[in-house]
Amino acid sequence: MQTERARQGETLDALCHRVLGATAAITEQALELNPGLAELGPYLPEGTAVRLPDAEPEPRQQRTVQLWT
Repeated sequence: MQTERARQGETLDALCHRVLGATAAITEQALELNPGLAELGPYLPEGTAVRLPDAEPEPRQQRTVQLWT
């Protein structure tokens, strides 16, 4: 587990994306690791220490649509 500090005007999902490169399921895990973080509001105070999960983000599978055959 690593700890990262929030930048000015940063949201939790932006912090997760900046550090880990993904937000899917990572943001929820970060909220579980940091009780009381949600009470700080959508924008984290600058310098707030946030514990982030070690889990690697799952690769996304994007559905493609073929328009012509």
